[in-house]
Amino acid sequence: MPVTDPIADMLTLIRNALMAGHRRVDMPSSRVKLAIAEVLKTEKYIENFKVMPEAKQDLLRIYLRYNESQEPIIRSIKRISKPGRRIYVKRDEIPRVLGGMGTSILSTPDGILTGREASKRGLGGELLAEIW
Repeated sequence: MPVTDPIADMLTLIRNALMAGHRRVDMPSSRVKLAIAEVLKTEKYIENFKVMPEAKQDLLRIYLRYNESQEPIIRSIKRISKPGRRIYVKRDEIPRVLGGMGTSILSTPDGILTGREASKRGLGGELLAEIW
């Protein structure tokens, strides 16, 4: 069955694994998913990730992060721009998630960046997701 929104599927797999208390989650790999995983790792929402070679399509394995009391670091992860309704923001319209405590993820001409990094570079783009 073809997937219509692989980014939403990625975020849903992460959300479900966190609710179930899993330490890691596997999903089909793509360049966009790798870039999003890199942003999540840089912002310290996940421990690590790696690509596992498979015969048909590589798997992306994401290692989830929990605090000392075993509660997930990620409280909410939400898809904003969807295939049926794309949301684009200019460089001065990038939303601050939870007053700067959360992170927005944008697809810009320079690649997938956080909202803070896109603002520093003076770039706008498609608002992919918000996480806190």
